[in-house]
Amino acid sequence: MSSLNFDFLKWQREVFQNDARFKVVVAGRRTGKTRFAAAMLIIKALECTHKDATVLYASPTFAMSKVLMWDLVQDLARPVMAKANINDGEITLINGVKIRIRGADNPDSLRGYKLYYAVLDESKDMRENVWPLVIRPALSDLRGGALIIGTPEPGESQFRTQYEMGQNGEDVEWKSWLFPTICNELIDPKEIEAARRSLSTAQFEQEFNANFDTAGSDLLKMEWLKFNDNEPKIGDYWITVDLAGFESVADPTKKKHLDFTAIAVTKVTDDGHWWVKKIEHGRWDVRETAVRVLMAIRTYKPVMVGIERGSLHRAFAPYLQDLMRKNSVYTHIETVSIGSASKVSRIVMGIQGLMEHGRIAFNSREDWSELKREMLAFPSTKAHDDLLDALSLLAHISVTSYMRPDPNEREWEPMDEITGL
Repeated sequence: MSSLNFDFLKWQREVFQNDARFKVVVAGRRTGKTRFAAAMLIIKALECTHKDATVLYASPTFAMSKVLMWDLVQDLARPVMAKANINDGEITLINGVKIRIRGADNPDSLRGYKLYYAVLDESKDMRENVWPLVIRPALSDLRGGALIIGTPEPGESQFRTQYEMGQNGEDVEWKSWLFPTICNELIDPKEIEAARRSLSTAQFEQEFNANFDTAGSDLLKMEWLKFNDNEPKIGDYWITVDLAGFESVADPTKKKHLDFTAIAVTKVTDDGHWWVKKIEHGRWDVRETAVRVLMAIRTYKPVMVGIERGSLHRAFAPYLQDLMRKNSVYTHIETVSIGSASKVSRIVMGIQGLMEHGRIAFNSREDWSELKREMLAFPSTKAHDDLLDALSLLAHISVTSYMRPDPNEREWEPMDEITGL
């Protein structure tokens, strides 16, 4: 008998060697996920000692499953294959165990199997009852495992929930990975760069970088992001602050899940254009946040500092006021009332039109990677929007004069004191 030799890529070897029972792989296009799925089907079928067990492959439709997997599994399993029946979608290996190729468009057709292993491909496009009500119970007899694999899409989905379950470590049976296309070392990086140039940022992030959070491509378009390293000579600085919660910053187990505090420093010109000097962001306690805001006030001498009205402002204000008195640094602090509008609405209303019409430019000397991530994800509830929120607060407080008084112009005086003319 010829031996099987699966020459795994580095990422494939990492997933294969992991002991987790349920593995979730989020992967970009051409990463090698389909070939890996086929190899896992064969390996698990050979490993199984129960001839009445099934190793199952399912994608959203049977037609899709046959196109993706039928020929590939036959080709890879040929040295250990006993027979194949394309009409039934079944491949029997020399140990008597069957690999069944199925579609999930009819979930009831997947019932009744004693599953040793299951591969669910592009499960985000399957009905949500397929995993919890059909596949998961069928794995109970033999305590079977599963590989759930696919490319991401924006928004909520069971696939995303499963990925996050494998990330948070709360259930030791679950483990997940995210692999962009560049993880396939057989693909020329120049091809990936060519794709980057030809696709929109959102498309490239989703298809090649396996990014779930690209929902904002229609609300805040990346082509609206303009850069300029020339600071306007005339204009006034404004500072706006989006405060995050302070109470859990010291907890390392929660720190990565907290929002950012964002401090936006923006110069507004007389014609209503914004030049964003920087948006400092981080997860700081209330004292450090107050110090950072004070330093920004001292450096840029803003017209005012805008902070959203609410409980966080009430907790923060005493610290900032105390520091201002001790350091003799003063400016007007404006509490911004944003009314009943949702955060999404106020961000859209605050900056969408200005960005679309080229009235906001960003300092090209700063790193704006976090802002780009927020723009791509917006308005996803699973991603940060703190830098966008801080910037949008400026629309509530800035006043554009559109002209400055001419120092050489004489003040108006009435010619007739009685009539006022």
